[in-house]
Amino acid sequence: MTVNGRPRPLAGTPPHASALDWLRGLGLTGAKEGCAEGECGACAVLLATPTPDGGTSLTPVNACLLPALALDGQEVVTAEGLGSPDDLHPVQEELAAAGGSQCGYCTPGFVCSMAAEFYRPDRAPQDATAEHGPNGFDLHAIGGNLCRCTGYRPIRDAAFALGMPQPGDPLRERLDAPAPEAVATDEEVAGARFVRPASLDEALVLLRDEPAAVPVAGCTDWGVEVNLRGARAPIVVAIDRLAELRAVEVGDDVIRVGAAVALSDVERSLGERVPLLGQLLPQFASRLIRNRATLGGNLGTASPIGDAAPALLALGAEVVLVSADGGERAVDLADYFTGYRTTVRRPGELIREVRIPASGHSITAFHKVSKRRFDDISSVAVAVALDLEDGIIARARIGLGGVAATPLRAYATERALIGRPWDADTARAASAVLEGEGTPMSDHRAGAAYRARMLGTALLALHAGAASDPAEVPA
Repeated sequence: MTVNGRPRPLAGTPPHASALDWLRGLGLTGAKEGCAEGECGACAVLLATPTPDGGTSLTPVNACLLPALALDGQEVVTAEGLGSPDDLHPVQEELAAAGGSQCGYCTPGFVCSMAAEFYRPDRAPQDATAEHGPNGFDLHAIGGNLCRCTGYRPIRDAAFALGMPQPGDPLRERLDAPAPEAVATDEEVAGARFVRPASLDEALVLLRDEPAAVPVAGCTDWGVEVNLRGARAPIVVAIDRLAELRAVEVGDDVIRVGAAVALSDVERSLGERVPLLGQLLPQFASRLIRNRATLGGNLGTASPIGDAAPALLALGAEVVLVSADGGERAVDLADYFTGYRTTVRRPGELIREVRIPASGHSITAFHKVSKRRFDDISSVAVAVALDLEDGIIARARIGLGGVAATPLRAYATERALIGRPWDADTARAASAVLEGEGTPMSDHRAGAAYRARMLGTALLALHAGAASDPAEVPA
């Protein structure tokens, strides 16, 4: 692979070694381990990823979660590769000038996330807002980077002071060339094996023949298990670069999203086409996580607090499961979850894609309750999709997260809505039903009674919001 323009061999790297540890072993110690679970961004580096037009994007990722061997054949830029003490990168210059670094622990991660935004092709001057600078810098680009001592104002000031890449900037010129292709990998060290299959068929055969194999895509969940819980697998199968799992296709009747499409790419492709996803994804973890996390991974872990499931339930999605021997089968997402972190997925099966009906909805909303506005795990998540005909609710789907052992449909509330006008009385009556859905529990995030009460506010908030903005109320 290539690091800061230099080839670096990966042979002999243990399958469970993180990219962060491997890079630091090379002496590139700018990236740090702050949390080992993708929450702080101190480990952020830039990964060269392909763009739809055949060029390259510098995508910031959490190196603490990424297996080092997943970088085989790839290209990485660290903070050291952006500039040097004698020749600072513009991002480094502005951070220094604004006083945006104090202890310096988080600074290299901020530098990498800011550099990715610096080179974003469609960044352009605009009227400043609370979240966008006059130079078009989107502050959400650094939403996954945590600073513990400097404070964010000087970092924001540095971000908003950045100019545009200048002619002759070597990294800007690099982005016009293609990104590296995926490289098939098979490395075994100390009894553990890392495999990047060359095709989906090869991956499915491996998963059939090796029941203990763990498939990983973004590795935003498995990486935490490895780092914090010492999880190990005899075989890790990387499926993140399989072409068969990376397509987004919009048809007349159905939208197909490959299981290994990064959520950032889903956001770019479907955020406007599917408004409910456009509401969900900016609230899903941080940009650093979304740059690697996938719908297939979020559904594969079957977490009851995964944010994607409630939205997909409201959209009437189904998952397509595929195996080496059993062919392909489609399962309604409402029938997919069977218990806490368990599903109908059989041994050897893999999620190939998620299918979403292409028909739009009159009203959609994603209501998330968490301790922080962004980059946090839901205490309660409610996704709503309503279809109105002459002001009457003809169809309703509501997906819930955080209030049972699995994500679930709020069937009783849906029945309470259908056939009634979408007005304040209906919202109040249905809210009383919604408050009793699920079996919420108390934990360190929220109490059971609080979770139930928050369920009861979702439809009230949705109706009040729509009523306050006539543009949101369908004719």
